[in-house]
Amino acid sequence: MALQLLRNRATSSTFNLFFNAIRRFSSAEVSNGIPEEARERMLYSDINSQIGSCMPLSSMRIGTIIHNIELNPGQGGKLVRAAGTNAKILKEPTSQYCLIQLPSGVKKLIDSRCRATVGTVSNPTHGDRKLRKAGHSRWLGRRPVVRGVAMNPVDHPHGGGEGKSKSSGGWGKGSRTPWGKPTKGGFKTGPLKRKK
Repeated sequence: MALQLLRNRATSSTFNLFFNAIRRFSSAEVSNGIPEEARERMLYSDINSQIGSCMPLSSMRIGTIIHNIELNPGQGGKLVRAAGTNAKILKEPTSQYCLIQLPSGVKKLIDSRCRATVGTVSNPTHGDRKLRKAGHSRWLGRRPVVRGVAMNPVDHPHGGGEGKSKSSGGWGKGSRTPWGKPTKGGFKTGPLKRKK
């Protein structure tokens, strides 16, 4: 008798749950498969506020946070792609160029036809992680950095000598690159620009 009562109670409660779910679904205002509330939200939502939207800079508003920015139209994203980074549109992109502030703080003029993605790149805590051992940095493809002072004279201009001497004994030379160019005092080590 008690078992029969428990069975009846269980089936009736299951039936009630199922019936309530059907009633709730049928009473919801559904037209064309989309609820009324969702349809209104889609009609009046601004495309600029939708994170992940990719569009030309000319279609965006001032102050929009963006990432994955093209440098030339149709070239593909080149700027602001590292984890957790974003850029900001500073001036209304009405003219041919749009002023953007990069994560470094540099302000750059970019063609308004270039595309960018709204929002910030994911994984902002990427730089916070600790490498557990030396091998962990090797897994990431980073090779060890050896100081020139710790090398022999054949390997580096700072090598050799007694003690920690950068001057390579009695030669009297200052800090140098591994290829012998001076590294301090404003000496330009890059390629020389052609003078006009």
